[in-house]
Amino acid sequence: MTAPVKQHLIDPEICIRCYTCEMTCPVQAIEHDDTNVVVDATKCNFCMDCIPVCPTGSIDEWRVVVTPYSLEEQYGWSELPEQEDLSALGGEAETGLEAIDAAVAQLLAEAHAGAGGRTKAPASASKPSVNLHPLSKPAEATVVGNYRLTAAESESDVRHIILDLGQTPFPVLEGQSVGILAPGTDANGKPHLPRLYSIASPRNGERPNYNNLALTVKREAGGVCSNYLCDLEKGAKVRLTGPFGSTFLMPNDPQARILMICTGTGSAPFRGFTMRRQREMPGRKGTLTLVFGARSPEELPYFGPLKKVPEDFLHKIFAFSRVPGKKKTYVQDCLREQADHVRDLLTSEDGHVYVCGLKAMEAGVEAAFTDIARQAGLDWVALRDRMREAGRYHVETY
Repeated sequence: MTAPVKQHLIDPEICIRCYTCEMTCPVQAIEHDDTNVVVDATKCNFCMDCIPVCPTGSIDEWRVVVTPYSLEEQYGWSELPEQEDLSALGGEAETGLEAIDAAVAQLLAEAHAGAGGRTKAPASASKPSVNLHPLSKPAEATVVGNYRLTAAESESDVRHIILDLGQTPFPVLEGQSVGILAPGTDANGKPHLPRLYSIASPRNGERPNYNNLALTVKREAGGVCSNYLCDLEKGAKVRLTGPFGSTFLMPNDPQARILMICTGTGSAPFRGFTMRRQREMPGRKGTLTLVFGARSPEELPYFGPLKKVPEDFLHKIFAFSRVPGKKKTYVQDCLREQADHVRDLLTSEDGHVYVCGLKAMEAGVEAAFTDIARQAGLDWVALRDRMREAGRYHVETY
């Protein structure tokens, strides 16, 4: 009788096709085609290097199998298969599985030092469309706007780019991402893989009821795709893949209270969240809180437009770390200053938390939540995991 084995898999519904896991894997066990990113069971050595770099937790999936799923099978999936019933294998197999589970659990505990991990979409979120336009059949959009968001004197060049899809179907939800295909080839002569960008507009378009969407793009020194996008002029054509993402979605429940924590271009999905609420529930007050970090007001995207959003509709807290003559303040400092409000939201069944931005912010946010929970006599890790299981805690950092 063949002994069961633990197989590492990727959830095709949640994966946003950023290919970070593939680039990170030291044994080249991860690969992709036009549709899915998959794990080769003959190569995977359970090193777990891919777990912490995945922004969605889609790679944190496992099945116990007698015969590992082949690459061909995985490439054909639109969703993960259910766990096989292995009860017929008997007690010896179960003992072996317990040993496998214990070993993998230890590796996962080490890999899950941060706030990442598998998550669920809010129960009230709309059903997303995923990967309608794969690498082999990208959509084409036209640039209808490219505006600098940061001050001219700022070293940070952040752009608001509006893309019109014309007659091409490209349904998106707030919190989803799209892939941008930059022209040219990489150092190995291969076409550039898509660069993922969060959608910065609501589901019915940057302009209401138009088939367009917006992106927030920061020019990075040496960045192939960011420089390509930031330099685009009106009328230019752009190739898109996606949309991607099925969990970092906005709840439709009007009672939902949302805490949004971000740095820099991590504000993109939260712009979409806020605009969606403004259009659909303009009279709903006191349910949105934004904690936004940047080096200075001049480098904070959307600073001007944000100040125009009524405070009773969107409670705004800014954290600036490089303002001359002022104390450095980070998003975790603001969370501690708002401890009562944050604690109430974390412990409420209507409370939802979203974290988006640089991966370096995760540790500080985790530490702040740990302190706030401790003050209420709660264990943050246990609370966080319950929130995640209920579709109320979401992290996408890069």
